[in-house]
Parts: sequence; structure tokens; C-alpha cells
Amino acid sequence: MKLKNRYFVLRHGESKANVAEIILSHLENGVKEEYTLTEKGEEQVSNSVEKMKSEDLLDENTTIYSSPFSRCKKTAEIAKEILGVKDEIHFDDRLRERNFGDLEKTHNSNYQKVWDKDIENPHHKHNNVESAYEVQERTRSLIEELEEKFNGQKILLVSHGDALQIIQTGFLGKYPKEHRQLEHLKTAEIRELK
Repeated sequence: MKLKNRYFVLRHGESKANVAEIILSHLENGVKEEYTLTEKGEEQVSNSVEKMKSEDLLDENTTIYSSPFSRCKKTAEIAKEILGVKDEIHFDDRLRERNFGDLEKTHNSNYQKVWDKDIENPHHKHNNVESAYEVQERTRSLIEELEEKFNGQKILLVSHGDALQIIQTGFLGKYPKEHRQLEHLKTAEIRELK
């Protein structure tokens, strides 16, 4: 499908949950300010956005959509300020972190257990996690809506590692179970989706 808009993804900067090495994926926890960006995370985001601005890839006409989690909210606010975007940030639950179910607030080494299961079955819900397939479906519905709403627009999607890895599988025509085979987005990394 030929896209009418240009899409850029921005993974949030280093967060306090990253530093604590915990999984923080439930909306009611994710929106808490205590889990926002670290100082280093804010700096990472500033550097990434400044670079995109200097290369004329993003500018004041960019439309920003973000996960409502505090770490993404702060990331989006930094991007808005640096780019000089006048429009409000659009917060959309479809960009939220993948829900890791019963693994909430456990050590982040547990991500690997989920990813190993993803490869076997993108529909798996072990430990009550949101399946990779479900994440691909919710992010696809957002892209379809944005394609209907805008034409020729640069759109910046601010979200989380897994959600963004899985969005990319959709753009590349890959199965959601292949998301870990793609180059992993670093914190505060911006990438154009093709």
C-alpha cells in the first residue's frame, strides 16, 4: 500500500523504569510521573530531535502522536518544543507500551522470555501478556486512521521499544513474530518507517 504520509518513530529516552531495570507496562503505572525520563533521557531526546531538525527531516509542521505513558509524554513535549510545533500533541492509547501482564514490575530480563515465545507463536498470551499480533493490530488501526486523516504530512510517533518494533513489522510486511529480528531501537532513537 502506498502511504500518503511520512512516518517517523521515536522511542522514549532513558526512563526511571529503565534505570531500575523493571518492566513497566500497565497504563495505570506508566502514566505516573515517578517513571518519567531521567536527566540523561531528556538529553538523549534533545540530541536526537535536534539532529533530525538540522537535517530538515522534522520541522514545525510535524504532527506528533504519543503514548500517554509519562516517559513518552515527556519525550513528545521535548520534541514539540525543539521543533517549534504549534499544534497540540495527540495522545493515543494505541501507542502505549505492550502490556506484559503478570510480569509487571518484575526484572526486565523477563522480556526475553516473552520474545522467545513470540518467535514460536505471535498470538501467545503466556503470563497474560498482550500478544505481538494484538500490538500489530492496534498500531495498524492507528496508521490506517492517520492515512485517512492526513495527506503529505510528516507524523512523529512517540512510543515504546516493543510497540515500535512491532509497528515496523507491519510497514515491512513481516509477521509480528519477527519483530526481534529487526534492528532494535535504542532509547531516544528516531527512525523513518518505509
